Amino acid sequence: MPNKVLILDYGMGNIFSVTKKLNRLKIDSFVSSSEEAILTADKIILPGVGHFGKAMENLKKLNLIEILNQEVLIKKKPILGICLGMQLMANKSEEGNVEGLGWIDANVVKFNITNKLKYKVPHTGWNQVNISKESKLMNNIPNSSEFYFVHSYHFKTNNPIDILNETDYESRFVSAIEKENICGVQYHPEKSHDTGEILLKNFVNL
Repeated sequence: MPNKVLILDYGMGNIFSVTKKLNRLKIDSFVSSSEEAILTADKIILPGVGHFGKAMENLKKLNLIEILNQEVLIKKKPILGICLGMQLMANKSEEGNVEGLGWIDANVVKFNITNKLKYKVPHTGWNQVNISKESKLMNNIPNSSEFYFVHSYHFKTNNPIDILNETDYESRFVSAIEKENICGVQYHPEKSHDTGEILLKNFVNL
């Protein structure tokens, strides 16, 4: 039975590139910001580029937080957060100093770089990910595979068991998380060529 994948549009970012990639993979996806769409979807992708505080404000204005909590936390519907979409799953972010969805026991902090000549913020470009635990999301993705990143803030988890990937950028940071049906990647699979396509297919097949 085909999966119906919702790309949640809450006014923050990379909707077009995610849609284009899923279309190329012939994955049945649709874009919406309605409660009905969240209810009828089999899987949800929460994309995002931009400011954490503005993103949470948009979700509240669209009255999406309660329905997302119901579908994700109670009904255990699979969800994939991409970049800012992953960060929103945390308790709180330094960016805007506001509370997030609180699905993952973590905070979002800004990069604290010492060698600013070598390591620029935002962290932009290709970088390797280290796979921290076995996961269907990582099927057929070798350890140390490269993904494309663009971000100034990163996850700091309080529960190491939630860490799926870690990446080195002067120091090590969490680049993907997985807790039951909740998945998040700091990198952009839709911009990460073949490896990103494998990850998106893996998510749809969960």
